[in-house]
Amino acid sequence: MRGKKDLNLLGIDFEDWYHPELVEPFVSEKERKPTMFKGLDKILELLRRNDSQATFFTVGELLESNPEMLDKIISGGHEIGFHTMKHTRLDSSNYELKFEKELKEFEKLTSGKSLGFRAPTFSLNKKSSWVIDKLLRNGYKYDSSIMPAKTTMYGIPTAPRSPYKITSKNLDENDPDGTLIEFPLMVSKFFGKTIPAAGGFYLRSLPLKFIKNAIKSYQYQEIPTSMYIHSWELTPEYFPQIKLPIKNKFITFHKIQKTFSKMNELLEEFEFTSFNRYYKKI
Repeated sequence: MRGKKDLNLLGIDFEDWYHPELVEPFVSEKERKPTMFKGLDKILELLRRNDSQATFFTVGELLESNPEMLDKIISGGHEIGFHTMKHTRLDSSNYELKFEKELKEFEKLTSGKSLGFRAPTFSLNKKSSWVIDKLLRNGYKYDSSIMPAKTTMYGIPTAPRSPYKITSKNLDENDPDGTLIEFPLMVSKFFGKTIPAAGGFYLRSLPLKFIKNAIKSYQYQEIPTSMYIHSWELTPEYFPQIKLPIKNKFITFHKIQKTFSKMNELLEEFEFTSFNRYYKKI
C-alpha cells in the first residue's frame, strides 16, 4: 500500500496538556507547567522508524520555552507550522488585533520557516475569515483548518474535500482569485452522516479499519488525505491527572492509551509526508 503516488498529509498539532479547549478553563495559570517537550523525541522516533514526514503545527509559546525544538523538528526532515502563540481560538473576542503580532513573533522564533497554519480547534469560520488575508500578507502559502463536517465545536460541512484556493470571502468553495491553498481535513460517512475521520478523538474512538477505509477512499478518488494528531495524544504519560467535567474528560481521554499504536499502524501501512512537501508538487 505504501507508495509515493498515495501520499497522505500528516499534521502533528504540537501543544501542551493545558492547551485543549476542553481542558484550558479548568487549569489555573500556576498549574500550567509545560511537559510535552519531553515526548518530542518519542514522536520523532515514531516518524523516523516509519520513514514518514509531518508538519508540526506548533503553539509558539512552547518554542519560546524550548527553542531547541525547532532544530530537532527540522533536522528530522519535518516542517514547522503555526498554531498561534497560546492556542487561542480565532473567533475569540478581539483576537484579530493580536494575531498579526503573533505571526511576527513566530516568524522570529522560526527564522521565517513557517509557511502553513492550522487554527486551534479548527476555528476558521465566517467570524474569523480575516485570518486568510493576514496569513497572505505574512508570506503563508497554505492553511489546514477546515473540517468539511459539522460538530458541536467546529466544522464547515459545505467545504470541498479536495485542496482548494481559499479567500476571506469564500471559505467553503474554490475561489479562482485565491492564492492560499486550503487542505481540508479528512471526513467519511458513518451511517449516512458525514463525520470527521482525520484524527484526534475520532481516530481514538472509531475502529482502525474505518479510518483505513476512509484513507483508501480518498486515494481511490485521488484526493490527498489530511490527517492530524495531538502531541499529548501520542505521549499521554506526560499528561498530569486533572479533574474535568465528565463530558470533557471523556472526549479528552477516551482510548488515549491506544493512540500511539493506532498511529504507528497507519504509518506502517500508508505513506505520509508534510504539507509543504506536497504543496511544492501542486
